[in-house]
Amino acid sequence: MKPVRVQLIGNAAEEFENLNKIVGQEQANDIQNSEHQQLLKSIKQKIELIKANPQYGAPVPKTLVKKSGYLVDNLWVADLVGYWRMLYTLKGDQVEILCFVLEIIDHKRYDKIFGYRKK
Repeated sequence: MKPVRVQLIGNAAEEFENLNKIVGQEQANDIQNSEHQQLLKSIKQKIELIKANPQYGAPVPKTLVKKSGYLVDNLWVADLVGYWRMLYTLKGDQVEILCFVLEIIDHKRYDKIFGYRKK
């Protein structure tokens, strides 16, 4: 099996860095269990699951990938705690598989990107 490397880029990297700072501040203030901490833990768990199985998430249909505005050939979504989503794409060659996490978004933004509406 090819090794899998996961890399957070763009908005995902910024969100992850901000979340790490917030969690660090919470832990310094002796806050043990918050939404931020749960989200960070969920992201780290999903990254490990993707390393073990790059196709862990649900594939986004090709028609929606084009609508999304991401310039990628494939798009996957992994559900996070609290209705957050992690969008990622896979690139591969003979040596390894690269997983680029594109965004970490809440449910409202996820619905907006893919044109889902409330019923």
